[in-house]
Amino acid sequence: MENNYIKNMNVAEVLTLVDLVSYQSNQIVSKTLAQNLAISLTLFAFDKDEEISTHESEGDAMIVAIDGEAEITIGEEKFILKKGETILMPSKKPHAVYAKEPFKMLLVVVFPQK
Repeated sequence: MENNYIKNMNVAEVLTLVDLVSYQSNQIVSKTLAQNLAISLTLFAFDKDEEISTHESEGDAMIVAIDGEAEITIGEEKFILKKGETILMPSKKPHAVYAKEPFKMLLVVVFPQK
């Protein structure tokens, strides 16, 4: 039996990440690809004007924008992130995501190992 640590994706098949999660009106849709004590991989699709409010994470969080545009707030600083761009949000620092237009992202969170 094969162990697949990444789920919700076909193995040994060329895929387009942007097609693995769909927009839904007035919602944020998420699809977990991996979740354990070391790492979290999640795809998100935000409709325009949807947001994840300010919060903190125990791990470093990296956003890879795969469609659209969003405003990313880290601490007091705001950044515009567009398709093809990436930003790193350090652990234990408040951050938020606001979709200026329909926006898709891959979120990678790497947690500290104790």
